[in-house]
Amino acid sequence: MTVVTLPVVPGLGGLYLRGAVGGRSRTTLPDLGYRVAGVRADPDRLTAYQHLLGEPATDQLPAGFVHVLAFPVATALMTRPDFPLRLLGMVHLANRITQHRPVHLGEELEMRARADDLRPHHRGTQVDLVTTVHGADGEEAWRGVSTYLAPGVRLPGDDRPDRPDRAEFRAPSPTGRWRYDADRGRRYAAVSGDANPIHLSALSARAFGFPRAIAHGMDTAARALADVGAARGDAFTWTAEFAAPVLLPSSPSVRIERDPGGFGYRVWDAGRGKLHLHGRVDLAPSG
Repeated sequence: MTVVTLPVVPGLGGLYLRGAVGGRSRTTLPDLGYRVAGVRADPDRLTAYQHLLGEPATDQLPAGFVHVLAFPVATALMTRPDFPLRLLGMVHLANRITQHRPVHLGEELEMRARADDLRPHHRGTQVDLVTTVHGADGEEAWRGVSTYLAPGVRLPGDDRPDRPDRAEFRAPSPTGRWRYDADRGRRYAAVSGDANPIHLSALSARAFGFPRAIAHGMDTAARALADVGAARGDAFTWTAEFAAPVLLPSSPSVRIERDPGGFGYRVWDAGRGKLHLHGRVDLAPSG
């Protein structure tokens, strides 16, 4: 695979503008990846993220904040003319993040991103964006795999899978409840740089078929991770599967539950009994 070095981490605003226009004629992923070296976290942005998500004010970067830093590099791949799916309109299905060790403020980091495993989904076509973050020693400190769906897109020769059976969601007893005001999407956009129009206002969200603005999926998943707290340790694997968007304003219920391997979590709309997302924080073996 060819690796293209970018001079800086690209801005998401310009990427969304590029991702909003034009069609895609290719049916395969570009055989290249992106790399950006010399990346350092901004302390003010880190503090704002920690405050919004409920993370402690330390020099350790939360795993969700590392995702924020690396996300534009992966997004740049999705706006290439030879990328087979159009960025805007894609749905974030799932995320899997492995933190091998803590990443700290002041570290010089290298971000790498590639696209992988273009495949059919019962609702369209899905793809994985794989992003890794490396320290000055070149060792991988963090890895994220984000799975996206392009609804309604069919590639030639696709064997469309059947819709999988889903167990009926039964709301458990909550361990907490969050309050998301109508401006939650704009507040997360300010700390993450992710100003996708579906998160910013009811007017811009309606253009993409949503009745109101919706919370960022990674905002909600990272809020659950923050609720797990220091018990997650220095090394862990954090997964999230997104079921239904959180419309703003909202007061989603959450349950964080300890088990032998780590923590499971679920976030749902108590009024409608509708699951928003669920996932796990699996602790790394000790020793």
